[in-house]
Amino acid sequence: MENFTFWSPTEFVFGRDTESRTGELASRCGAKKVMLLFGGGSAERSGLLPRIRTSLKEQGIDYVDFGGIRPNPTADKVYEGIEVARRENVDFLLAVGGGSVIDTAKAIALGAPTDVDFWKFYNGEAMPQTAMPVGVVLTIPAAGSEGSGNSVITNEKTLQKISVRYPMLLRPKFAVMNPELTMTLPAEQTAYGIVDMLCHIYERYFSNTPATELVDGYSEAIMRDVMDQAMTLRYQPDNYDARADVMWAGTLAHNGICGVGKTEDWASHRLEHEISAIYDVPHGAGLAVIVPAWMKFCAKRNPDKLWKFAINVMAVDPTGHDTEEIISEGISRLEDFYHDLGLTTSMRELVGTEPDIDAMVKSLERNMGKVLGNYVPLSMEDCREIYHMAL
Repeated sequence: MENFTFWSPTEFVFGRDTESRTGELASRCGAKKVMLLFGGGSAERSGLLPRIRTSLKEQGIDYVDFGGIRPNPTADKVYEGIEVARRENVDFLLAVGGGSVIDTAKAIALGAPTDVDFWKFYNGEAMPQTAMPVGVVLTIPAAGSEGSGNSVITNEKTLQKISVRYPMLLRPKFAVMNPELTMTLPAEQTAYGIVDMLCHIYERYFSNTPATELVDGYSEAIMRDVMDQAMTLRYQPDNYDARADVMWAGTLAHNGICGVGKTEDWASHRLEHEISAIYDVPHGAGLAVIVPAWMKFCAKRNPDKLWKFAINVMAVDPTGHDTEEIISEGISRLEDFYHDLGLTTSMRELVGTEPDIDAMVKSLERNMGKVLGNYVPLSMEDCREIYHMAL
């Protein structure tokens, strides 16, 4: 295990009706005027936003609405939000939604206090020195952004989808997590979230760092539980206990605890970002396409953790089988799991056309350089092969 620093100051307030405490939590953070960020109209229609506004008013906190944030959040909405935050003199950003809303709030938090173009903090041209405080009321468990210092934004003009990691600046001050708020999610939205949170663990689990048995053990336990609860939710979408497990698992998958002391990978996410940046598909759907292809490619070069994953997570019986057979069966079972969730593992089927692999590889190299990942360091030709395997 490598040396590490783990710092997670977010206050997690979990359970039924916890959204009623939002105003109290924001007040404790010193909020006087809040920017209330959200996506479409579902939070309004469900009564969630009115309840949150009431909670803020009860604490004497003023607010300004900022809605219309879409999946695969874009830079244009961030620029708009920065302008509103400055004009309205808000001092706290409250994201009500899933990863797209939270990531947009974080980008505004970086851009509003400075004259530096926020996108420079994403493309590596500048480093942020400060950020506005962010709070979260989570409605879509998936991205884990409620407990991380990460954010992903797409620049629609350059077709770049880039993630940043600034844990000392961007970890939310609090995250309100009521599993009941997730019960009305469409089945496909639940599936996308489950795929994403599992991949957040894969990116840390598939590591060459030795002597990480404890971290690997609880990572495997979280993955097994998420897969079990995913099947429960396919048939019992209003099962509170299953929703609660999945919601908390999404946080644990991405708050850093599954990666402590390890060199992480992140190749699968970056390969997928090019798909969703160019074709605007759901991130989780893109990961269901990329992950099995990445695993099949890596099995030829570094079978070690893939063998362990197949046995300990996918429940492959190793008796009488060699390593290659065990890994192949494990990947096959993972693909079956994605199919059971109603997802495709074919990139052609996902994007509805013949994907432009040349464009994806070119953009990937522009964003990430010539080598990607750590479990198996990938050249751009390797990445091209993985895209072809995902077709």
